[in-house]
Amino acid sequence: MTPTPMNTVQIPSANRTASSWSVNVLTTNAAQGQKQENSLEGDADHVEGAAHPLHVLMFGWEYPPRGEGGLGVACAGLVKGLRSHGVNVTLVLPGERNDEGDDTLRVKSTLHPYDDVMHGMRRNHAMDLHNLYGGDLGKAVSVFTDTAVRRTRHLKPDIIHSHDWMTFGAGVMASRTIGRPFIAHVHSTEMDRTNGKPHEWIFGHEQWGMNHANHIIAVSRYTKNVLISSYGIPPEKITVIHNGAPIPPAKHLPKKDAKLRHPLVLFLGRLTVQKGPHEFLSAAKRVLEQRSDVLFIVAGDGYMLRELIERSCALGMQDSMLFTGKVGSEEARALYAEADCFVMSSTSEPFGLVALEAIAHGTPVIVSKQSGVSEVVAHAMAVDYWDSDKMADYILTILREKPLSEQLSSEAQHVLHTLTWERQAQNVIALYKTVIHSFASVSTLA
Repeated sequence: MTPTPMNTVQIPSANRTASSWSVNVLTTNAAQGQKQENSLEGDADHVEGAAHPLHVLMFGWEYPPRGEGGLGVACAGLVKGLRSHGVNVTLVLPGERNDEGDDTLRVKSTLHPYDDVMHGMRRNHAMDLHNLYGGDLGKAVSVFTDTAVRRTRHLKPDIIHSHDWMTFGAGVMASRTIGRPFIAHVHSTEMDRTNGKPHEWIFGHEQWGMNHANHIIAVSRYTKNVLISSYGIPPEKITVIHNGAPIPPAKHLPKKDAKLRHPLVLFLGRLTVQKGPHEFLSAAKRVLEQRSDVLFIVAGDGYMLRELIERSCALGMQDSMLFTGKVGSEEARALYAEADCFVMSSTSEPFGLVALEAIAHGTPVIVSKQSGVSEVVAHAMAVDYWDSDKMADYILTILREKPLSEQLSSEAQHVLHTLTWERQAQNVIALYKTVIHSFASVSTLA
């Protein structure tokens, strides 16, 4: 099959500019002797009888330790899971040429996670969405796409895999250039991030990328339904593969006796409308009407930080509400371990790794029903994000009923041992094989 020339691929973005950006090329090669053929259906490490390990060209924009959002954590977990099964992964990320310490291909870029871009714009009072989505951000996406594809066109991967909308263009163009199938991995959508009020350019770019993908991975049934209902994607084009769970700490630190301190209720995440911090504050207000000794911790940064602080003061909760700002991974782990209850009040959460992180530290969780993680965690209290009364009731119940709290945290541990990245990587490899076979069949007919 002759690859379609690059210039036939039309990416919906701002005017392109020539790029002088450079990359540092490193390929993540799986260690020898790690094949686990007996745990897969057939030989997942070889394709169509080839004598080489499966090679994946992967595009992302976030990866620990630079960027520790859910997308970066999920990308890192999947890469490690794939490598544990002998898969070779070339991971392409925006970053500086002198980045060191990770096995990635770094494309120098101005790209940042969507929420970080919005945060900076809000802080600078420069909310010109036309310029943001049709100008600077569009240009950054286009330059990343062109540079990444140009510097990887010599590769011969078996399949191409892109994480979320900023890299869909790179996935489509690489697929057309190299002549290999493309999988779009959807971790979050513009419908989720904007509470159903999407910015047209980003929504269109997401839809365009998914329409041009050979197949789509959705991180939950919840997300699959969004793709069907809001983006018009055929159900048969979408496979649900949940994220893997974090590895629990070797030993849980005992929580301090709540009788000797304030009971702690934790919210941790970016302070954006999607994460439901206002709903958390509403529930906190109702809890404090019955128990004035509870301390609520809001950990994270985002464009809503100032308005949340102002609202908590207006509600008279300033003495019971602690805003930490941005926290690192070590601080987050300490907060999870110390909290008596974790609340994920997201208005629309494709998955929700933070809930699994809390479970990994032995903390009982309350999760929004409007989330993917509610599909995999049986032993968690689930509530509609808008039902602040019930959310408050659940918080009070967990704080009051210690046996129930201990039962929830203990039984929820089961998901950590069944939903591993190694197991989820097996599902991804099986999908790779199916898509590669289908692509080869169509190419032969053509």
